[in-house]
Amino acid sequence: MKKILFLHGFYASGSCVPALALREAFEGKAIVLTPDLPLHPADAIKLIREICESEKPDIIVGNSCGSFYAQMISPIVGVPALLGNPHFKMSDFLRERIGSHQYKSPRADGNQNFTITEELVKEFEEIEAHQFDSCSIENKERIWGIFGEEDTLAHFEPLFLQYYLKSYHFPGGHTPTAEQFQTWYCPLIEKMMMTIR
Repeated sequence: MKKILFLHGFYASGSCVPALALREAFEGKAIVLTPDLPLHPADAIKLIREICESEKPDIIVGNSCGSFYAQMISPIVGVPALLGNPHFKMSDFLRERIGSHQYKSPRADGNQNFTITEELVKEFEEIEAHQFDSCSIENKERIWGIFGEEDTLAHFEPLFLQYYLKSYHFPGGHTPTAEQFQTWYCPLIEKMMMTIR
């Protein structure tokens, strides 16, 4: 059975709406892995690489910050990726939100609170500076993007198209609803799993 690794956005978890919609859509057809990602980017990248090594997913699907990670890891582990509303400047996003926050969906460890600090912003800045280092001609066809036409948070399609070729749109915002995810994301995921390896 095929395996799909889903990487959620910064405020989300592995039980967010897109993750649950993905599990439902591929029930009986694919194993869907939806881990909770650590707050710190280096820790998140380490976990994702470990999962790719142990589980060997056929595709990585990300949303927002999860797409930021997927874009960097995909060429390293040799797994195609679908980037949903990728946010390539997480440091800018976080800098405006320094302080205490809560995750918007339940985390497996039960901890719903986190703090955005100047140090965390710097950690993302350091990684952002090298986020496209692993891009190559081979990756141009293996990393696809899907962009919400009503997204008010991330506007990175022009930057995406500097590196990759396949860009799609859906009539939604930054975080797709379950219906939008199943209608627009899932057919692309199926197509990628059938055509790219």
